Amino acid sequence: MDLDAIFKAYDIRGTYPDQIDEEVAHRVGRAFVALLDARKVVVARDMRSSSEPLSAAFISGAITQGADVIDIGLASTDTMYYASGSEDLPGVVFTASHNPSKYNGIKLCRAGALPVGQDTGLADIKAMCDSGEFPRPPRTGRITRQDMLPGFIDHVISLVDLDAFRPLKVVIDAANGMAGLTVPAVFKHLPVEVVPLYFELDGTFPNHPADPIQPENLKDLCERVVAEGAVCGLAFDGDADRVFFVDERGEPVLASYIGAMVMRAILRKNPREKVVYSLTCSRVVPEVIREEGGEPIRTRVGHSFIKQIMADTGAISGVEHSGHFYFRQHWRADCGMIAALLALEALSSSGGTMSDALEPFTSRYWNSGEVNSEVTDKTGMIEQLAARYADGRPDRTDGLTVEYDDWWFNVRASNTEPLLRLNVEHRDAGEGRARRDELLALIRA
Repeated sequence: MDLDAIFKAYDIRGTYPDQIDEEVAHRVGRAFVALLDARKVVVARDMRSSSEPLSAAFISGAITQGADVIDIGLASTDTMYYASGSEDLPGVVFTASHNPSKYNGIKLCRAGALPVGQDTGLADIKAMCDSGEFPRPPRTGRITRQDMLPGFIDHVISLVDLDAFRPLKVVIDAANGMAGLTVPAVFKHLPVEVVPLYFELDGTFPNHPADPIQPENLKDLCERVVAEGAVCGLAFDGDADRVFFVDERGEPVLASYIGAMVMRAILRKNPREKVVYSLTCSRVVPEVIREEGGEPIRTRVGHSFIKQIMADTGAISGVEHSGHFYFRQHWRADCGMIAALLALEALSSSGGTMSDALEPFTSRYWNSGEVNSEVTDKTGMIEQLAARYADGRPDRTDGLTVEYDDWWFNVRASNTEPLLRLNVEHRDAGEGRARRDELLALIRA
């Protein structure tokens, strides 16, 4: 049992069954309950074939440790957060999000959807799992089953103005993930015609990986949007807590631009609020927040950091360049569905095409998006780049960010994969591409 390989910064994740199996899940169930002294826990799972046996093993561990379990069955990660928040209970969902089918994982949260990360409980859970020693409770818990989807639907719809929607035709790619369950249930209440792509729940991902941040996984969606004459396309990841867009021309849209559009809409309804953004976001995000009278708060990448900053500052929302959007009214948790609805509401209010609605944001800078490279010595490479670009303004908040007047870049190590992630932004597209290529040549030398 190599726990070092599967305990990550924000969750537990590995290949099934060689890295993460039923024994691990059972021990995590016991440790999670012991850590929180929980009397009741919400448990959800995605559509992967390994999720059912793993969640059953976790439930067995949780009730052995004395907690009652509400098993909500198949559910998106944002539905689990809704259940944790609305019931004020600790929650867990078995999912590996965008990873291939051989992977699975465990996302954990405290009551009220508060994050559990390496410094907020995961290390303690790992230690208990490693020792196999748990305080024995005086009781055995019970299992009940509950459908949380109807409540989730009412919740997300309550956060948008249905009267602001105009009739829209959109293509939605669920990638055989959990959006195939949630999208039909939510969108039947909207004046939106949905052209579905890959809504069948299938954890083998037979059509393409459920990782919409990679442009090659948007190919089918881009083609279908153009063929259907749709106003835009939406792509969810495997557990549906992230959403990405393509415009009416079939061109992928950076999450930062959607974030700017959504944050502008939120601030126009809720003036002078604080908004958190990750440091890999485009400069357009803090610019728009300031223009709308809000206060931008910069933080490092990662949901546990953003949720904590939101809690500390009372921020109304948060955005990451990776397609995660966070909402105070969703217990500061990320929710792909709320982001999708708010973006479509903003698009409806604009009265034009998606590219027209985004033009105030897309016209300011050229942005590379996230570019990944396999690097053996990630720390050493970051230090090489720090030396090479020592004439800029360095920031070590998360990896290495170097700022110049006209451009900036960030390079940081992935928490879950052997990758170095690069983001570059420049006022001039040609200069931006040249800087990106220059950095990639150094990284991949």
